[in-house]
Amino acid sequence: MELTELPVEARMGEAMRAAGEESPLAVASSAEAQALRAEILRVGRKLWERQYVDGNGGNISVRLGSKYLLCTPTMVSKADMEPDDICLSDLAGKIVAGDRLRTSELLLHLEIYKANSRARAVLHCHPSHATAFAATGTAPPNGFITEYELFIGPVAVAPYETPGTQAFAETVVPFIQRHNTILLANHGIVCWSDTVTHAEWLVEIFENYCKTFLIAQQIGKPLQAIPEHKMQELLAQKRRMGFPDARMNDLPDSAAGGGKELDRLVEQAVARLEERR
Repeated sequence: MELTELPVEARMGEAMRAAGEESPLAVASSAEAQALRAEILRVGRKLWERQYVDGNGGNISVRLGSKYLLCTPTMVSKADMEPDDICLSDLAGKIVAGDRLRTSELLLHLEIYKANSRARAVLHCHPSHATAFAATGTAPPNGFITEYELFIGPVAVAPYETPGTQAFAETVVPFIQRHNTILLANHGIVCWSDTVTHAEWLVEIFENYCKTFLIAQQIGKPLQAIPEHKMQELLAQKRRMGFPDARMNDLPDSAAGGGKELDRLVEQAVARLEERR
């Protein structure tokens, strides 16, 4: 019987299976990977439809197991992506499955994953009102909208660096633990969450808050802030929900009780977000 040598990819796959590991190609074609690709395409389309990205702008990634992540490719509109466009990368930024070049800003995503194990998905885009604040190097003030305080709260502003570089990626490192939404000076925003869909929710909430704040300033009446004792209740609820917030260290123990009314408001906020899916 004639023996034929297996291709390199097949030999590597057999060796990894023998060692109890899945090959990158097997991971890339798994049911979980297919479901995550579909979610990335769905969210990418939403970003484009809501005009949160233009041209080939923006990028999305999501963790896949402990060793890999899926990410969007470079030079493709978020409205036009196909499943095969989504790349499989290792945690060093090397593409291990897929024919497209990865997004040039994957380094930014990798720094977020490295710094915060709770981050399972990262989304970067350029919504107009949020990016207007980024262009000024300032964040909108806090204390006016309940939904914004619960899901986001104070937003950090990362200093400007050339996009796509390691220096750019490292600008967010000081903020990742205590902020799920970060303004990138003169550029846009980046959000992290447990899923791609939830990261996109943060984009929606932040952009809508920026827009509402700018409109409210045009009315000609002073903005009325949420009372401080009520803000403390919101922060207590936020702690129970597990969302990060830079103000948590200042939260008094007396605020931890929350209340049924606050729980109801939170449930309503989540329900409104679910309806947007």
